[in-house]
Amino acid sequence: MSLPHAILTALLEKPSSGLELTRRFDKSFGYFWSATHQQIYRELGRLERDGLIRVLPAPLPARGQKKEYEVLPGGRAELARWTATPQDPKAMRDPLLLRLRSAAVVGTAGIEAELRRHLDLHQRQLATYREIEKRDFPPGKDTMPDRLQHAVLRAGIDLETFWVEWLERTLADLRP
Repeated sequence: MSLPHAILTALLEKPSSGLELTRRFDKSFGYFWSATHQQIYRELGRLERDGLIRVLPAPLPARGQKKEYEVLPGGRAELARWTATPQDPKAMRDPLLLRLRSAAVVGTAGIEAELRRHLDLHQRQLATYREIEKRDFPPGKDTMPDRLQHAVLRAGIDLETFWVEWLERTLADLRP
């Protein structure tokens, strides 16, 4: 996934300002595709220059008024094109796994504490995802967009469940 496509998706869901997009990324997209405020604003400028989005006309001109963006037909077409394009899975690059492999060579000092820290982080993220699921996907919410969004959330739940179980098993394996 790329940042421009994430922004196009977010703007198609709801026209927004750069600040609103940043907040929305922190609450949804950021769980699987993070971006800083600066990256979002830079990409908004590129998307506007490329004719994929535009600034909505302000009801009243005012200095310092925030710009709100919407997707133009070319932006929708680009997002549809990108969505339909095949892409291979990315190879995993996880520093924790590399650190474990390195610990096998140089010793395990500090590894158990780091594994416990990661376990805590993954347990908290899993709890957050389950709360979102409970809040946003009650029984009966079953439109195609709901099912697709829920599938993304379930992927996060499944990944966090994997990490929690793997970390617990790895910590148990490190005990003498």
